Amino acid sequence: MSDPFKTTRWDTSYRPDMTTAATRLRPALVELVVADMATTLAFYRRLGVDIPADADGAPHVEADLGGLRIAWDTEDVIRSFDPDWTRPSGGHRTALGFRCDGPEEVDAAYAELTEAGYEGHLPPWDAVWGMRYAILHDPDGRPVDLFAPL
Repeated sequence: MSDPFKTTRWDTSYRPDMTTAATRLRPALVELVVADMATTLAFYRRLGVDIPADADGAPHVEADLGGLRIAWDTEDVIRSFDPDWTRPSGGHRTALGFRCDGPEEVDAAYAELTEAGYEGHLPPWDAVWGMRYAILHDPDGRPVDLFAPL
């Protein structure tokens, strides 16, 4: 049985009430808190995210993902406005997914990143939901999925 959230078909039966905030709000930014900006940005550059080289020392960095932005903030930035913030312990509750051009690219990207020293979590496999899939961890331990339709 496939996981319904990992399919390429979208359920269009749900329609939010047109008077809710959901009709006015649009996803625009994914923000990640990082322990080491340079190390984290090097990882995401290897995934193809266009990040200027001079951003490595910045406390806040953003990049365009084609209509959606991704941002990285150092832990010190978060503590500057939330002094009680602490690094989460245990498992991560977020993951990022990167679509590859084909199944071979999933294998190649996983091999390249693990050979560069990044932590592989699940090597490439053919998932029951019809995709070639692999999972690695970014430098902060956050899961990053690589996938392509079979």
